[in-house]
This record gives sequence, C-alpha cells and structure tokens, in this order.
Amino acid sequence: MNIIKTKIPDVLIFEPKVFGDDRGFFMESFNQSLFNQAVGHNINFIQDNHSKSSKNVLRGLHYQLQPHAQGKLVRCVVGEVYDVAVDVRKGSKHYGEWVGVNLSAENKKQLWIPEGFAHGFYVLSDTAEFVYKTTNYYSPEHERSILWSDTDLNIEWPILNGCQPVVSTKDLNGNAFKNSEY
Repeated sequence: MNIIKTKIPDVLIFEPKVFGDDRGFFMESFNQSLFNQAVGHNINFIQDNHSKSSKNVLRGLHYQLQPHAQGKLVRCVVGEVYDVAVDVRKGSKHYGEWVGVNLSAENKKQLWIPEGFAHGFYVLSDTAEFVYKTTNYYSPEHERSILWSDTDLNIEWPILNGCQPVVSTKDLNGNAFKNSEY
C-alpha cells in the first residue's frame, strides 16, 4: 500500500498495490495495522456505508459534532467522483483549507478523512458507487452541513459542462463556513 500525504497532513490517500492479469485483479483494500501506523494512532471502524449516485450529483459537505464526530475512509468502487475534505477544526493551522482528490474504480485510491473534517463528493461518471468506513455511528442531531459552494472555501469543484449540480434540499440549505461549529 502506497500512502500519499496531502497538503493537509492529517488527510491521507491510500493507493493499493493491484495485482492483475487477464483473469482480473487482486488487491488488499484495508489492513488495520498498516492503517493505524499511517495515521499515527489506533482507529476503530464501526460501520460501513454504501451509496449510489448519478452523474452531476453533489453530496456534502457533511460532518458530525463531538461526541459523535466521524472519521471516514472513503473509496469509489464503480465510476468516478471528485472527493473533498475541509478542515473545520477551529484552532487548526489548516482551518478552512480543503483537499480534493479523484477517486475511481480504476485508480482504486482511498481517502482518509479524520474527525473534524467536512466531507463531500461530486459524481463525474454516469453513476458512481461510493463505500466508506466510519469511526462513529450516524447521529442526525449531531450532523452539520456546510454549503458546497461557500465562497470563503472556494472549492474548485470540477462541475461538468458548467451545469448546475444535483444537490439535496438539505445540502442546498447548508450553513456558511464562517458559521460552522466543531
């Protein structure tokens, strides 16, 4: 497994070694020991999630407050997405900074998004299936949403053909980053 540091040191890209031939491929998608060593402490994943979305769907930016904050290990197993993590930890030297990475079934990369980061993704392919491990259960009363198009964050979403992304009502009503809490 190749571990790639991003401009925000706590956010990591995991790139598996893929062994393929004319029959298909094999890869180790997760190794607890290697993962813990890479992030620098023990992580306990307690839930796996799987979503399917159509082209131009944008989900996020979501996060949960303590004591229900979630770390996420995310990957795209069908299609391709542009995945974003935003540091919402007040006092962090990277507060308000974001990392964006293309995740696809083809590149098989995974992104580690620690607690204290908002997360979202935009679907680039006709459909995408997105799977992720979380360090805490979903807690609707602790969930928060930041508007995906917040100008203070200035995320460079690769919006296809300049069209308007398909966004849920909840995400359309996301808060301004300057009003986020963590």
